[in-house]
Amino acid sequence: MTTPPEGWNDQVDNELGNFDYLMGANIDFRNNAVREELKYWARWVMEQVPCTGFRLDAVKHIPAWFYKEWIDHIQEVAEEPMFIVAEYWSFETEKLQEYVHQVEGKTMLFDAPLHMNFHQASTAGSAYDMSQIFANSLVVADPWHAVTIVANHDTQPLQSLEAPVEAWFKPLAYALILLREQGVPTIFYPDLFGATYEDEGGDGEKHKIEMPVIPELEGLIRARQQYGWGVQTDYFDHPNCVAFSRSGTETQPGCVVIMSNGDAGEKSVPMGEGFAGKVWRDHLGNREETITADEHGTAVFVCNGGSVSVWVVAE
Repeated sequence: MTTPPEGWNDQVDNELGNFDYLMGANIDFRNNAVREELKYWARWVMEQVPCTGFRLDAVKHIPAWFYKEWIDHIQEVAEEPMFIVAEYWSFETEKLQEYVHQVEGKTMLFDAPLHMNFHQASTAGSAYDMSQIFANSLVVADPWHAVTIVANHDTQPLQSLEAPVEAWFKPLAYALILLREQGVPTIFYPDLFGATYEDEGGDGEKHKIEMPVIPELEGLIRARQQYGWGVQTDYFDHPNCVAFSRSGTETQPGCVVIMSNGDAGEKSVPMGEGFAGKVWRDHLGNREETITADEHGTAVFVCNGGSVSVWVVAE
């Protein structure tokens, strides 16, 4: 009879010294029977509820070596490659990269640092430097393993990781994750359909929370499908007004995205001679005018203050 292992698990987050336990609970993944049961459970889920992937919760509290082993097993028995994303909630990009290294790149991670940038930008208003909106984010450090988010169930008001992105900034944030090349974007259900709930705040009182529908979100999702194609060029050269373009491909059109967290803004964007004389319209309808490119394919694109516009070639 072997003696059960003792002490703290390794390859967990070093917050509080060793973050093996969460809320006083723990599972000993060093026990072979535990690991095999969790593999069995995954096989059962895939048999009973056809799925194409897994979201792994609170992985900073679970040994990375276990999830490497578990994901290997899942991918081996699955009929098709499974999409795996894990929640390692840390604003230290180096920790996220270290975890990706420990699991040998077998899972993607939610980009918590980028979410915090969005939160801070939404509360700071025009004082936030938009040219630095991607600073220290996982999607910049390792775009192949970044799942980008604007909000989730933990970051919404009155929840454990409360850091909500204010509604006025959400269209800008979603444009920055939906229409760019890097990262795999996710949509928070209440941003598309709205939500209302009550919960207890830190003051011990009940509070009613209204989470409004983001009117531009449906249009941004369509824009990703229809116009998010081609080479990306960034124009992050101003603290308030930034832009980026997608060149399009031979078969799919591109777009120009411009936004401002301050006053109305504009950018001169050279799209190339193939766009000479082309007429552009705002897909989101925030600007009613059209814009015509010059003989070189360059146009001055505009946006309202505290807003975003997605310019596409008019049909």
